[in-house]
Amino acid sequence: MTDRPLAGLRVVECASFVAGPTGGMTLAQLGASVIRIDPIGGGPDHGRWPAAGHGTGPSYYWASLNQGKRSITVDMRSDEGRELVLALATAPGEDRGVLVDNVVGRRWMANDVLTARRTDMIHVRVQGYPDGRPAVDYTVNAEVGIPQITGSEEGGAPVNHVLPAWDLVTGLTVSTTVLAALLQRARTGRGVYSEIALSDVALAGVANLGWLSEAAELGHDRPRHGNHVYGSFGTDFACSDGHRVMVVALTPGQWTALVTVTGTDAVFSALEKALDADLTDETERYRLRDTIAAVLKPWFLARDSETVESELNHARVLWGQYQPMTHVVGEHRAGNHPLLADLPLPGGPTAVTARTPIRWNGEHGEPGTAPQLGRETDQVLADELGLSATEIGALHDRGVIG
Repeated sequence: MTDRPLAGLRVVECASFVAGPTGGMTLAQLGASVIRIDPIGGGPDHGRWPAAGHGTGPSYYWASLNQGKRSITVDMRSDEGRELVLALATAPGEDRGVLVDNVVGRRWMANDVLTARRTDMIHVRVQGYPDGRPAVDYTVNAEVGIPQITGSEEGGAPVNHVLPAWDLVTGLTVSTTVLAALLQRARTGRGVYSEIALSDVALAGVANLGWLSEAAELGHDRPRHGNHVYGSFGTDFACSDGHRVMVVALTPGQWTALVTVTGTDAVFSALEKALDADLTDETERYRLRDTIAAVLKPWFLARDSETVESELNHARVLWGQYQPMTHVVGEHRAGNHPLLADLPLPGGPTAVTARTPIRWNGEHGEPGTAPQLGRETDQVLADELGLSATEIGALHDRGVIG
């Protein structure tokens, strides 16, 4: 990505864990210069797993989420340290005055403090709940009911989803908000203060998918049923070599392709007559999902995964193969995933990270450089605030910066 669209934009990020840093990373990958404010010694996520050496080395997690950013370390408990942060956040200039944070309860970083210094400030704050109480993806996901509908039909305890989906969606909402605020400021000269609560993102997600409407109508949660696709046909099948594939037929065309390649046309025609069903209707396919799966199962068990792949691809069936992450890494090493990149970390380990998934004029762009805690402290203070080497040295001596 030679001409990255946000080149020249300066964003100050004072956030930890996933949502805020994802927003900053997204902006950085599009060309923004993101200055990350870290406490001296690192924040609570600086060594978070997964980390090299099974937890003894640098954090792959922290390195990837903060790739391409500049890290400065500041004692934010001191008045001098707070003044540095405020000065960076509210620096003058058309492409300055943008802050992303998840700092709740710090009066010195309140929006009115910021706008007293720069009236057109763009300030995006990530929260747990709208009232400022803390929350993380795993807690809000539980509260919107997803673990209760996840897992096998046998039920039992709720099944937590390991992917922090609401964190990631919140991070992308952060970057969208920053861009919308920049557009408003360019048009009107007005700044923006936006608060984005993780719990609101989760609630909006399940509501906009229609899941809450369904629960309101039925008066109970939808059933959990393993890998079956809710409301249509889709489930997993074992191949003769033990590999498993996920097959989905959402549309009549996808259903026809699946039936044709498996040679089950006559069986399903007879089934439709016997049960007075129309399997081109996805609601009917969902109702009869177990019967359909039982009919298709022998076809998969009679073929190894390579044969299944060849035949399903030729028939344009919608499907995917279950693969461990080690397989994805192997594919990356073979050059089959241009999105992925190796990111050498301090001390020797290499992270497998990603370029932006946004192809700008056909290009993913280069991955960001590996961050290092506090590496750009002196450079940022000199370039952005105009501090001299003597002034920066004195701040180091007083323990204000690391």
